[in-house]
Amino acid sequence: MAPTPAPKRICIVGAGASGMSAAYALSRHPDRYEVTIYDKQNTTGGMATSVDIDVDKYGASYINDGVQGCSPVFANTIRMFRMLGFEATEVEMQISFGKGKDFWTNVYPTSLVAQFQGDIARFGHVLTTIKRFEPVFAMIPVHVMLKMFRFSKDFGEKMVYPLVALFFGTGNQTPYISSAILERVFKDPSMRLFEYSEKSLLASIPTMLAFPKLHDVYQAWKDEIVSRGNVTFKLNHEVLEVVSRHTSRASPSGPVHIKYKSAYQGLESSSQEAFFDELILAIDADSCLQLLGKEATWLENRILGNVKYLYDVTITHNDLEYMQKYYETQYDSSHNAPPEENASAQERRETEDTFTFARDSFRPLYYTMQYPQDKSKIEMSFDLTHYQPQFRGEKPAGPIDPSDTSSHRNECKSTDVTRAAQDSSKSIGNSVRVGHDASGRPEPPLERHVFQTIFLDRDGSQDLWTWKDIKPGKKIYEKWWKQQSHRWQHYAGTVPWMMWINGRNKTFYAGAWSVLNMHELAVTSGFAAAYRLGAEYPFHGDEDCERLFRMYLATSHGVRMRKADRSGLLA
Repeated sequence: MAPTPAPKRICIVGAGASGMSAAYALSRHPDRYEVTIYDKQNTTGGMATSVDIDVDKYGASYINDGVQGCSPVFANTIRMFRMLGFEATEVEMQISFGKGKDFWTNVYPTSLVAQFQGDIARFGHVLTTIKRFEPVFAMIPVHVMLKMFRFSKDFGEKMVYPLVALFFGTGNQTPYISSAILERVFKDPSMRLFEYSEKSLLASIPTMLAFPKLHDVYQAWKDEIVSRGNVTFKLNHEVLEVVSRHTSRASPSGPVHIKYKSAYQGLESSSQEAFFDELILAIDADSCLQLLGKEATWLENRILGNVKYLYDVTITHNDLEYMQKYYETQYDSSHNAPPEENASAQERRETEDTFTFARDSFRPLYYTMQYPQDKSKIEMSFDLTHYQPQFRGEKPAGPIDPSDTSSHRNECKSTDVTRAAQDSSKSIGNSVRVGHDASGRPEPPLERHVFQTIFLDRDGSQDLWTWKDIKPGKKIYEKWWKQQSHRWQHYAGTVPWMMWINGRNKTFYAGAWSVLNMHELAVTSGFAAAYRLGAEYPFHGDEDCERLFRMYLATSHGVRMRKADRSGLLA
């Protein structure tokens, strides 16, 4: 009888969405893998964090910071959260773009929409062309594409750039991103956020999902992974260096040789060593290269070094005067689009109905504003009170019944964190909810709302920022972020080449940066890295989940799913 092979030792660096997904997939095979996951932070989640706020002042005890929510098509994220006992909450995605004469929205037609009617009508045909010739347009930046099809400069700056920047995190690099992203916004079944309208660009108020309390989600996820006994979390542990990725006299215990240190309450340990069979780098591309150092190959240096990062700052605040100065926060009939000359009586009635709806129910979640000095550059804000359901009394787990086991809900073993998050008996912040939303549900009044404003591209735009106009006494929290740029060079020099370094030299890469900055892609990338190491894709057979997984596996790893996992004539 052949001896049972020893479990493969896997090192994961990074406990954000991609690292956690990889660890989860590997944890499902306790006899085959021993996993150690390192993160220099003291908690899991990476950019998906929660921050405590004053419940007696704002009507909620926390906000989700960095990651707010997702589209309903983000099936892997939604299923994973549901399995853990957490549910995202549906919200209407109302958007307020621009200010004054530059204002438009997806809630009702404005004068600006009427001004660009010709550009909007042609835009749909251009999306079809981009889809048909996507490999070509992937290399063409948006500002060039707009000129190619003779769109007006104002249409690009006032409608196209803010729309893409807001939902793909492309910020002030939007003019330079790949044109293929535009098509994905409207057409791709795994990423689509909007329905295109030839009259108003955005056809409707789409449904978005606001996340449950992310701190609790990731703690429950960690507990689920650890419960299988083959994964060790080393939080407050920073990997310093990948010494080697091949067996030698210096690393006789395994080909992957790392150095790390631990830090707790300001006290750091001396450098320590560990050895593994395989490595998953679930961190940003810059950090990957920093850890690899001289171990990085020429190709890794070229592909990872091509990823450009920008530095942004988010200021969470309660400054309503600031918001009203720079954004359209309330319905104003003076922005109503004039009636079309050739409109039918029914079309006129429908337009009047949208104005009536806006008068009663205009409550934006998202805001953008172009800087007057350079309208290709923008500022973005959220009304977190409108967006996040805890301000209306929703429990941290979201609208999930602890006894509901349909559609994979509560599939994982319940933990103390999950049970506390699902506890509907705790009701806090009620005394502050003296206002109400469009449906009549209690929420804090507008002057008690929590806003978050994002100031983009420190090195290229800081001289334009309006951050000094936020009153110091109204600031709640300030945080700097390192954000990936989605410039067209990313889709020429990084995305199509990832398959040539993934799985080489005992190393796999995971992270949304490998394609596009989305929580869903981060989760999928972690599953893909584990799959390449031999683990099962956790959601095999779920077509909604598997669609993006197959696409990611082909794009970033250059492989198909294993034959046993494929079906049909071409399997």
